[in-house]
This record gives sequence, C-alpha cells and structure tokens, in this order.
Amino acid sequence: MLRLNCFFKANEGQYAQALEAAIALTAKSQSHAGCIAYDVFESATRPDVFMICETWADQASLDAHSATEEFAQYVGIMEQCGAMKLEKFDF
Repeated sequence: MLRLNCFFKANEGQYAQALEAAIALTAKSQSHAGCIAYDVFESATRPDVFMICETWADQASLDAHSATEEFAQYVGIMEQCGAMKLEKFDF
C-alpha cells in the first residue's frame, strides 16, 4: 500500500477556492479503483493550510488516478491557489 500526505498552503485570499477543488477531487477519487482512503483535513491552527491524505492499494492504482482528467483539473486549480508539498510512504 501507498500513503500520500499532500500539504497545501494557500496564497492570500485563495484558501476557499483551493479547498473547494480539494473536496471535489476527494469526492471523485474515492471511487477510483485501488483507492483505500482519501480525505481532506483542515488545520486547526493555521487558517491557510489543509492536507489531503490518500491511501492506495499499489503504485498502478495511484498512477491511474494521477492520469485522470479530474486530477489534472482540480490539482491545476490548487497549484494556482498556493503551494503543495507531497510526502509518500510505502507500507
């Protein structure tokens, strides 16, 4: 299995737009083959930060997810609204 933690820090005034894109991506991604878990968590201490936490069955499932149209669309929106940092763990 693979776990990805994607930390997002919004540019000033763009948090709501980025969070909306993350929630839409989460809704689509939860039905992708190989998706074990996919959720968005808002920071309790920083109003400009959220995290997307993903768990995938294997690399092939993650690759298929990353190649979808909605991934490109919603990640593109988030990239315009702030900065992302990705952590990946195999277990």
